[in-house]
Amino acid sequence: MDLQNLIEKKSSVIDIKAYLDGLESEERLKQCRMLTRKQHGQLYEIAKESTPLTLSHFVPTNTPDKTEIIHRGRNSLGVPNAFRLFQKRFCRPNGETERLFGYNHGITMKGIGPGYFVAKSTNGKPEWEERSGIVIDYFEVPDKAVVDGWPKVIPNSRWLQYFVYHQTRDFIRGVSEHVSIGAAYKKEKAMGVHFILCRDDVA
Repeated sequence: MDLQNLIEKKSSVIDIKAYLDGLESEERLKQCRMLTRKQHGQLYEIAKESTPLTLSHFVPTNTPDKTEIIHRGRNSLGVPNAFRLFQKRFCRPNGETERLFGYNHGITMKGIGPGYFVAKSTNGKPEWEERSGIVIDYFEVPDKAVVDGWPKVIPNSRWLQYFVYHQTRDFIRGVSEHVSIGAAYKKEKAMGVHFILCRDDVA
């Protein structure tokens, strides 16, 4: 049994969570990165039954402000695998609890840009709540200090970022303790693109 088999069998998100939580970190990441484009979409639908995520999934509550937490990802785009692998790097702004800052780290970053975002709860927006508990919002970029060493913060309306991140939001559903699954929306319209994230273990 593996993650792909569980998805193909339309297993419950409870069973998938139990399976993933029982794996060592490297094996969990390996299985997350094996999903097909179709399986990404199927897992997003299965995860509709999960408890809505909170920001603590992305940056655990006891993490100091401005500390980087890495979620390793793979998307469902029809491009070579090397271009499908990426990281979303998160931090909590100084003195805040209601939002996180982050950017997209990968081999395309030098050409496209960092794709900065603000992550926040969807509470109070019924249409968003239907999609997930947390939205990664590229309409916004950090307006306070980020982690030392992160790229310069620039709006997503500039340069090649415009074609990738501008007017985009990602809606993220929980799968397990470390794993989440997202769907991309452009101007409130689903793009048919999904991605899986696997959080690095935090000491």
